[in-house]
Amino acid sequence: MLRPRIIPCLLVHQGGLVKTQGFKDPKYVGDPINAVRIFNEKESDELMVLDIDATVNKVEPDFALIAKLAAECRMPLCYGGGVTTAAQAARIIDMGVEKVAVSAAAIANPALLTEMAAAVGRQSVVAVVDVRKRTGLFAKGYEVCTHNGKVSHKLDPIALAKQLQDAGAGEIVVNSVDRDGQMQGYDLELAAQFKQALKVPVTFLGGAGSLDHLGELVSKLGVVGAAAGSLFVFKGKYRAVLINYPTPEQKKLLCHEALKR
Repeated sequence: MLRPRIIPCLLVHQGGLVKTQGFKDPKYVGDPINAVRIFNEKESDELMVLDIDATVNKVEPDFALIAKLAAECRMPLCYGGGVTTAAQAARIIDMGVEKVAVSAAAIANPALLTEMAAAVGRQSVVAVVDVRKRTGLFAKGYEVCTHNGKVSHKLDPIALAKQLQDAGAGEIVVNSVDRDGQMQGYDLELAAQFKQALKVPVTFLGGAGSLDHLGELVSKLGVVGAAAGSLFVFKGKYRAVLINYPTPEQKKLLCHEALKR
């Protein structure tokens, strides 16, 4: 039976694990490998690791780090950062990673997703769409951005997601820039638009600060991926660093909410 997936999202910056707010001000929160070990113990559904330096610095994926992550991880692992070719994706999958995520490279060349799907299987291809509200006196709606929010694209996020789906993405991750690190809840209206428009599995990231926020998402949208960063690395209003994850009982309650729909 399909059920919601609860997914910690870890950001790697300069070799360390960090957490951002609005894609800015990365705060060091620990060692990536140590975090993976803790999530192993807590039996996380999946794990997403995004290298936020690679694309900005125009370097290829950190294959040495990926090998360490894959060797340690005991759950499905999604890796993103610096992937620009199907050959790189295949190399990552061969290391034992289940999914490869791409963003800027796929937006620049959607055919990359077609090539990746042919090389590793559509189920292993994830397209990440970073979305934020348009700014300006008469601005309405949302826009797409890449390169850690530094580059804006005049693209409709929903139309882009459908294009990436049709090109070969087996999953779409929707990342809210405005809500990143805010811990005030998901943008449920935006999430509903993506869920209704897409046929492939969708994962939402940005804004979760409590288990109630995860519950709100799955209660409204059903079987989706509920991803979070701050929720799983911070504790309390002072954001003390503490790797955490829902207990099996808490996960059952969340799944029950989704399956009632």
